[in-house]
Amino acid sequence: MIDFELLGRILEEPVRRTALVALVAIAAAASSAAALAGAIDLRITYRPMGSATATVLTLHCGPARGSVSHPGTACRRLIAIGPRAFAPTPRGMQACSQIYGGPQTAIVTGTYFGRPVWVKLSRVDGCAIARWQKVGFLFPSSAS
Repeated sequence: MIDFELLGRILEEPVRRTALVALVAIAAAASSAAALAGAIDLRITYRPMGSATATVLTLHCGPARGSVSHPGTACRRLIAIGPRAFAPTPRGMQACSQIYGGPQTAIVTGTYFGRPVWVKLSRVDGCAIARWQKVGFLFPSSAS
């Protein structure tokens, strides 16, 4: 049997405070990751070429399910990327290489981190390719 009174006397105040802060931080991180997972509900419309028939995929996290390849892994990767996964390509002061990556396009709609998302992705230049590759695991394996 643990004598909590004795344990309390052994542990000094700063150690207890640090341990409590660490426990609260771990609990907060776990609950926010779970909340974020439930706030991801996406529909991905992928086209290998402009005139090709679209492939429609879905992903819902919390619990992970959908028609994307490996939904659980896709959810974990999106959560790891964070809220900037579908951020627009910076324009203006950023130079983008004029390298054409291919005719593939994807439109991602739905909810991401609890916010509405509607984004069109392509591979028309270096910046667009980098943006595509950040979330390329959502597309059919032949697309990345």
